[in-house]
Amino acid sequence: MTLSLPRTGRFTVFALALIYTGLSFGVATSSAPLAAQGGAYYTATLAQPADDDRAVAGGVAWNCRGTTCVANKGSSRASRVCRGLAREFGEITNFTANGEALAEDKLARCNGN
Repeated sequence: MTLSLPRTGRFTVFALALIYTGLSFGVATSSAPLAAQGGAYYTATLAQPADDDRAVAGGVAWNCRGTTCVANKGSSRASRVCRGLAREFGEITNFTANGEALAEDKLARCNGN
């Protein structure tokens, strides 16, 4: 006994798979999960507004609006994540990890000073 679908059945399965993939990708790349979790782990304030609203820097995915960027927790130290973001977007004026601001000397090193 061979299990096969008629042509219309195969098309339906293919169409549903594409819709499911599109919805899954949309959920994974939207900024809504950050808001739903009650806030981001990292928050950075840039000296200049970001050109891109999304980027991967310092090993984490960032979502930026204007001069504010947020990201979920990464596996690196906060100072390393900050340095990666500074390389991508330029000078950072404020950086917090889990609600704690990065010390001024570490922020200066983050910016390459």
